[in-house]
Amino acid sequence: MGEILDIKTVHECNCCLGSKTLHPQASVIRLGNNADVEQQGIRFDFYTVLLIDNCDCEECCCCGRKYYDFSDATMVFLSPEKAFDMTRDRVLPRKGWLLAFHPDLLCGTTLDHILYRYTFFMYDKDEALHLSLREKRKIESCLENIDEELHYPIDMHSRTIITRHIELLLDYCKRYYERQFITREDKNNALLEQFYSYVDDYIAQGKLSRGVFPSVGACAERLHLSEQYFKDLLKFVTGKSLREYMELKRLYVAKQMLTKYSYAPSRVAAELGYPSAQSFSLLFKKVTGFSPQEYKFAQN
Repeated sequence: MGEILDIKTVHECNCCLGSKTLHPQASVIRLGNNADVEQQGIRFDFYTVLLIDNCDCEECCCCGRKYYDFSDATMVFLSPEKAFDMTRDRVLPRKGWLLAFHPDLLCGTTLDHILYRYTFFMYDKDEALHLSLREKRKIESCLENIDEELHYPIDMHSRTIITRHIELLLDYCKRYYERQFITREDKNNALLEQFYSYVDDYIAQGKLSRGVFPSVGACAERLHLSEQYFKDLLKFVTGKSLREYMELKRLYVAKQMLTKYSYAPSRVAAELGYPSAQSFSLLFKKVTGFSPQEYKFAQN
């Protein structure tokens, strides 16, 4: 990415995009001709949500939309200081909405304590959310409600009401991302098959003997995903974090070593990176109800 336009405040964002500042810490902007930015990228010092409306094929492809996704709108979520550009020729979408809200707006609100749950702010651009027409209309309705509240004079209730409307919008987005995991089931299963193969190779190469599991970063890089998207995908499909999955996988391999290859518990513990044969035996019995030696004989 070349020259980047740094936008420090919500007011500066409004000025750049030709919108009035109704609140110093939040804004809803309709994008159109005002979205022409000369720089090759843009970076906001606050949270930004983009709703890209009816974008052409080139723009949709740059946000990762495929034939198995809905195509009525696309949403991108930017955490503070995260750079963004639509295509090589365009920084912002030709048509859509931009929601901006500064972290300071959230201070003392419910949203401040639960914002970490909306992990899609950490996704890459190519992991955008793609909406059906019905979903798009619901999001637009949320944006209109935020905009309506911004047009009221600021009072003691403004912060609470604005952030509650934002929270509702983010809750819908969380629901729609979960729906997208379902509509991408075949693609996601193919990705996770690559992950399972990577784990099998990792174990086969003896790397567990050091007691170190593969990192989230290494797994995500292998699948060409952001770390957070990989973590959310694995959790959605398996119900497990990477560490939980690896612990179960290690135990499964341990069972095979005991029964199929008749390895001694001490060798299993050493090859799979357990701290000691004793700790392996204690954990194994806690999970299976048998000691490794008892399990080995029970299966033979």
